[in-house]
Amino acid sequence: MQENFEIKKLTSFKIGGQIARVYFPETEVDFVEVMAREPQAVVLGNISNVLISDDGYSGAVVLTSGMNNISINGTTVVADCGVKGQKLAQTVAKAGLGGLEFMIGFPGAVGGEVFMNASANGQAISDNFIKARCYCAERGVFELNKEDMKFGYRSSICQEKNIKVLSAEFELEEIGAEKVEARMASCLEFRRSHQPLLNLPNCGSIFKNPSGDSAGRLLDDCGVKNMVQGGVKVWENHANFIVNPNDGSSLDVLELMAKMQGAVEEKFGIKLEPEIIYLGDNNKREEELCKMLYQKTQK
Repeated sequence: MQENFEIKKLTSFKIGGQIARVYFPETEVDFVEVMAREPQAVVLGNISNVLISDDGYSGAVVLTSGMNNISINGTTVVADCGVKGQKLAQTVAKAGLGGLEFMIGFPGAVGGEVFMNASANGQAISDNFIKARCYCAERGVFELNKEDMKFGYRSSICQEKNIKVLSAEFELEEIGAEKVEARMASCLEFRRSHQPLLNLPNCGSIFKNPSGDSAGRLLDDCGVKNMVQGGVKVWENHANFIVNPNDGSSLDVLELMAKMQGAVEEKFGIKLEPEIIYLGDNNKREEELCKMLYQKTQK
């Protein structure tokens, strides 16, 4: 455990202040012990879809990056929650296994990607998912199969019940390394043209797609691509991304999100729901903005 941990360099947004207590478990046993000690701790993987306040967070955070084992048995693959999506995609590709190539461009880790049923290029985590080992305070460690997970668009039962994913098992298809590599190259090319790469600090998609429509289309129709707030701006190639080219702040991001959300609500009567998570409890203005953006203060 480290106290007053500077988190900024570990976030994909390159934004964030001090976290009061940060834990780095490496095994399932470590994780359970930490959660018993810190039942209110926030669990994060690669900190890729999280905006952390520059004024920090006074609670505890568990970073699962040390839980990063991958095992392959035939066409069955088990990955710990802290395994980065890119690493998993590359590892199974070498084994000639198809089904996870869409993860090659993902900045997140397996735990978070299962938690939110991450998807891209017509594929989703749920497609090849078999089961996961999970944790919650009431049940301890337990397993959930695909039906139990109640996967939906950017959703799973884990979000409803505050369940943490410890590892996930997938059943893949043996199609040969060459074919998988070709699919991954196609996914990467699509990502380069539609989403900013991580050398331009960003947090992924800002808002979820509303039912039957695209958040990017709605935002683009509202002309948000010319919006700048402090050191951050809306990415010029896709209106549903905020990038941080000039050392912007967490407040810059929230102010810009509020403008984006407000523009769509005013023009279309649709209130976009943020996809990214906010973590912070020391800035009054940020809390006010979160009440508007999320309709409640996020922690």
